[in-house]
Amino acid sequence: MTIDKKTVITGLVTLVMGLLIGWLIFGGSQQISANEDHQHGLAEETIWTCSMHPQIRQNEPGQCPICGMDLIPLESGMDEGIDPMAISMSPVAMQLANVSTAVVGSVAPIKSVKLIGKVQADERLIFSQSSHIPGRIEKLLINFTGEYVRKGQTIAFLYSPDLVNAQKELLEASKMKATQPQLLEAAKEKLRNWKLTNSQIDQILESGVVKESFPLLADNSGYVTNKLVNRHDHVAQGQVIYEIVDLSSVWVLFDVYESDMTWVQKGDKVPFTVASLPGETFSGAISFIDPIIDAQTRVAKARVEVKNSASKLKPEMFVSGTLEANLPGKAENIVVPKTAVMWTGQRSVVYVKVASNQSVSFVIREVVLGPALGDSYIVKEGLENGEEIAVNGTFSIDAAAQLAGKPSMMNRQSDGKAAAFNHDHMVMLTGQKTAESQSGSGVPAAFRNQLTDFAMAYISLKNELVNDDPEKAQKLARAAKEKLSKIDMKLLSDHQVHMAWMSTLELLEENIKLIANTGELATQRAAFVPLSSALMLAVEQFGVANTTFYQQHCPMADSNKGADWLSLEKEIRNPYYGDAMLSCGSVERTITPVK
Repeated sequence: MTIDKKTVITGLVTLVMGLLIGWLIFGGSQQISANEDHQHGLAEETIWTCSMHPQIRQNEPGQCPICGMDLIPLESGMDEGIDPMAISMSPVAMQLANVSTAVVGSVAPIKSVKLIGKVQADERLIFSQSSHIPGRIEKLLINFTGEYVRKGQTIAFLYSPDLVNAQKELLEASKMKATQPQLLEAAKEKLRNWKLTNSQIDQILESGVVKESFPLLADNSGYVTNKLVNRHDHVAQGQVIYEIVDLSSVWVLFDVYESDMTWVQKGDKVPFTVASLPGETFSGAISFIDPIIDAQTRVAKARVEVKNSASKLKPEMFVSGTLEANLPGKAENIVVPKTAVMWTGQRSVVYVKVASNQSVSFVIREVVLGPALGDSYIVKEGLENGEEIAVNGTFSIDAAAQLAGKPSMMNRQSDGKAAAFNHDHMVMLTGQKTAESQSGSGVPAAFRNQLTDFAMAYISLKNELVNDDPEKAQKLARAAKEKLSKIDMKLLSDHQVHMAWMSTLELLEENIKLIANTGELATQRAAFVPLSSALMLAVEQFGVANTTFYQQHCPMADSNKGADWLSLEKEIRNPYYGDAMLSCGSVERTITPVK
């Protein structure tokens, strides 16, 4: 059978069209289905988290159950060439977490050192006015302390039998001066040894009369600070009758704490003010710094000499000064804000920004800190000029690093497994708060009242540490322990709030027990440091009722690490040093009651 060529071509075209349609219907749908399944699988793999609370992880978008912020996708990829230990954050995540960075550079570090001191008399201008003649005081012309005397002024009259005899010898010798002039000169010299002036001797010779009551002249000018004799007292030769101080120049002795010793140098100019002289500023240069630190107060004295011709500065006046100090040695140093540094107690770390094409990455790095500059630190080792570091939001970066199983503040070495996240502990270490730590959230008023009762018992304990009384402190610690045991945690129905209290309670119980079981003041004060930290955390989390507290800080406490405490008054009364450094410290913040 002959097949028409046109028929063959038509059949082939039909076959090809059929195959194409079949592939589109079956093969194409399978491919589309596979792609859809793949895309669906990717969607299911997307994890959503909160930039402020990275412990929150969900399989779908939504809002953070803690702070209510919109969740963002958790970045799972990593740019090639980036350190595998780096933690990546998208620009959106950085913005939401309030992460900001700054480029590190060297500057000439300047620190404002606040100094407190007192005006004191110049020790070189303190004089003892003595009687150069033995005898009896017939009359005192300076009768009370505080009087001003001038050099050469008559301050008393004395009767002296020895002086009477010496005058008689002078008059007899004057009669023989033509034949025995040496006798006259010897008689004059005897009177000069008793501090009589040539003018007084000449008056005796001219009058030819022996003076029974002889004037005593002041040897120096100044104010009488001590009167040691009364009328008709008998005095020996050389006996002190007045103490006199010249206040034309005074010393201002400033207290310099150990932590500031590096910054205070001889020759530094110190402007200062006096509370009783508002609007006036004085100034002087440091002329001497004590080589030995006082064992009790832990300070050294820096001496400033000031001219005081107008007598405005009086001994025992309190003064306050500010020294703009340069760090001696290296002219420039790397300085970073305190907010950039996370401190664990044993090491200090910062997060260094790493270049990335798709996102921003940070790598943790240990640094060696130098002296503090108020709101910043000098970095001695660990950073180079031009590097960029996180200066805000370091808490969020570190939390993300812990969750990703990468090196972080609490995990120096990482095994690649996600670390457990303890939010409250991080708040205590970094001092950075999140929306999670707003005081009083979800806390019943009854619980807050019980916590406030314990805080008041803590205040009583604190006052006895201020008074250096370990026996009363031990007794009041037992009373505070009893108050703590009466706080009913069953009132906390919210699970998260309940668990937060359990964590804080453990610290409170441990340290109040230490104080209650010892009569050693040093041990009590050592335990008072973590006790105060735990109570401040509790107050931050749960709030207080009807009472305003002041969080105060002493930079010298806890072996110069610094420590805080709570007080009911703004006035500083230091529980870590008591009378030794009663006013050492500052008010850090005010904690108001929850309404």
